[in-house]
Amino acid sequence: MKLGLGLDLYRGAQLSVPVDQVRRAESLGFHSVWTAEAYGSDALSPLAYLAGLTSRIKLATGVVQTAARAPAATAMHAMTIDALAGGGRVIIGLGVSGPQIVEGWYGRPWGSPNEVLHDYVTIMRKVLDRDGPVAHDGSEYRLPYDGPGSVGLGKPLKSILHPHPGIEIWVAAGGPRNTALAAELADGWLPMGFGPDGLEVHGPALDDGFSRRNPAGRPASFQIFGGLNIELCDDVRAAIDARKPLTAMYVGGMGSETHNYHREAMARRGFPVEAARIQELWLADRKQEAVAAVPDEYIEQGSALGSPERVRRLWPTFAHDGLTGLIIRTDQDEALDLAAELARAESAPVSSQPRRQA
Repeated sequence: MKLGLGLDLYRGAQLSVPVDQVRRAESLGFHSVWTAEAYGSDALSPLAYLAGLTSRIKLATGVVQTAARAPAATAMHAMTIDALAGGGRVIIGLGVSGPQIVEGWYGRPWGSPNEVLHDYVTIMRKVLDRDGPVAHDGSEYRLPYDGPGSVGLGKPLKSILHPHPGIEIWVAAGGPRNTALAAELADGWLPMGFGPDGLEVHGPALDDGFSRRNPAGRPASFQIFGGLNIELCDDVRAAIDARKPLTAMYVGGMGSETHNYHREAMARRGFPVEAARIQELWLADRKQEAVAAVPDEYIEQGSALGSPERVRRLWPTFAHDGLTGLIIRTDQDEALDLAAELARAESAPVSSQPRRQA
């Protein structure tokens, strides 16, 4: 099980990159560090900063929003950061966000998210592969552009910068069409709503995408990373309760009644009734009731809380079938150390593990 370090920088009113924590994760053998964006700090600038302060850990976005930049611009960011980092270290995780941000913040039409992602990944691949001048005739993106307002002077271009090999494109998705697209076109998938029965829920969509990509099925290199919060503490009850307000806000209020991917993700993880109730209460401005309606079990599906012994005991329950990695979110150095220890023990050969005493 590979480990990533998730940084929630985008939630803060002020930006502060925890460089020491990232360096610690790198020294512990973490595979990657992940940044995100909403409508404040962007996901890419912190990675450029970290490129000069680290040497091995992969620099990843989870996610960068497709509406924020043209696909060629995101490819340029990826090539530039990867060059600064020495090559082969950048992962661009893409997500479509939601119509409230796409239309309200970026001023772009919501359109068809599946077709947006298809065009976006395809154009980025062409830019990064640098096999020739980039042209693309898609429903959401056309290169050269020849639509309204065009003067007809655009021509296909090829990147001046020669990118290092190994820049990866991952897709964040929860619904079946975009999940299948990730399996068909991307190097990895960041699932929304991947619980203990994740493969059972998402397996058909993944298989559909893999079959279009390669009749032999899932490529050995394809990655699927889930998420896990870790908090070492004495009071598990308090730790669970502390996570409920943010969960209720996302499930109930991050989107509209018709478009809320967090509500849908909660439903896919086995809580459809609870998800609908949380949204109903939140939209009715009964926020405290919405917080109280968040099930303890849902919080614990994505969080390892309690003493180190309790986290050790729970660890196998988070290594769901199909996952190749976990993105760890914690502000505790001890939790990073423990996660690295548990991941190493999980991957160690059976013969090297100490024999349990009778």
